[in-house]
Amino acid sequence: MTTALTAQVCVVGGGPAGLTLAVELAKRSVSVVVVEQSSHFDRSFRGESVSPDSVWLLDRLGVLGRLEGAYQQMHRMEIVDSGSTVLRADFTKFPYPHPYPVEMPQPALLSALAGIGEEYPEYFTLLRPATAIGLIREGDGPVTGVRARTPDGEVVVNAALTVAGDGRFSKVREMSGIPYTKVPLERDVVWLKLPFPKEWDDRTYRIRIEGDQHGLFIPTRPDSVRVGFNIPKGGLKELRAQGLTALYERLDRLAPELSGAVREEIRAWSDTSMLDIFTALVPRWSAPGVQLIGDAAHTLTPILGQGVNHAIIDAVTLAPMVQDAMAEGGGTQALLRAGERFQKAREESVSKSRGLQLRQEQLFALHGAGGVFRRSLYRVVNQSQALKQRVLAGAYFQLQARGPQVVKAQGETTRV
Repeated sequence: MTTALTAQVCVVGGGPAGLTLAVELAKRSVSVVVVEQSSHFDRSFRGESVSPDSVWLLDRLGVLGRLEGAYQQMHRMEIVDSGSTVLRADFTKFPYPHPYPVEMPQPALLSALAGIGEEYPEYFTLLRPATAIGLIREGDGPVTGVRARTPDGEVVVNAALTVAGDGRFSKVREMSGIPYTKVPLERDVVWLKLPFPKEWDDRTYRIRIEGDQHGLFIPTRPDSVRVGFNIPKGGLKELRAQGLTALYERLDRLAPELSGAVREEIRAWSDTSMLDIFTALVPRWSAPGVQLIGDAAHTLTPILGQGVNHAIIDAVTLAPMVQDAMAEGGGTQALLRAGERFQKAREESVSKSRGLQLRQEQLFALHGAGGVFRRSLYRVVNQSQALKQRVLAGAYFQLQARGPQVVKAQGETTRV
């Protein structure tokens, strides 16, 4: 049996990008159906780090207040290279309204966003579990909606605009034929979760570097630490062939405080996961009837937690542009113009974050004489609060550091 739904916008993907956009559209009386393949939000995510700019936006959008007790502010970041602390940033010294990145479980964030959406039942529909299996279009004409598979049969969502909020491996991007280039980086990351060590404070991001090996250590509510360490691109098979002892020894070098915990908690490779590190370059983020946002439009790396940050900013930027296009009648050309405006508004910011991430990736990979240069560079930055603010502003404070431009949130004008 096939069921038909009609909305002005169909968003594929109920992650931070998709749900934030859907909520902001519903607030603006633009009808939206969110197609989400999971039946619940209680899933395991790596992307729990939310940058200060996005925290600031979530506060102004009325979301942060619904998450009291669900997130933890991070007050410091430190980089230890070859056993010496070479850089320490104290976010309490940064002069912004929201200076702190936070660790926020995505299930809590997504549940809060969905709860807000449900307060606009005339305009917001969350369809789940539902998997997008095809786009609706006639010949070479514009996309006019999505076909989705659900436990109760196929659902057709007719919409003037289909938004791909379905992440770095976007099916909508593939099905639409929007061209892109996948650029593999030189490493992948193995992730695991361990009990938080008693000797660490839980308000500090830690980066440990030994030669060309590095690890990220991220406090995770309520009492865990997420650990990510680099391996050569495609190197998981070789690492696994060496046995779990190789993994243990890697952590011994990077964080001896975790030596006991990793042996107790990680008993099989299934206790870990691997993230394929790449960036996607998409020349055009839109096509007739289709719009890409978040990782579907600009895949970033895990450095400094920029995926969730740009997903939320994308959504808040795009929503009023779609509203304006719908006010013009919601035609294909009006929506394409909105997509072009959106890309123009966001591309420079994304490019700045990508550049910062790639520079950090290159620094982390240095060893030998290159490692000496890296340590010297970090020490120079560490000596100047102004330099720390300048370096981190490109990732954490692009919005809060800007002047009079605005994003119009429902019921208020939010300065960004």
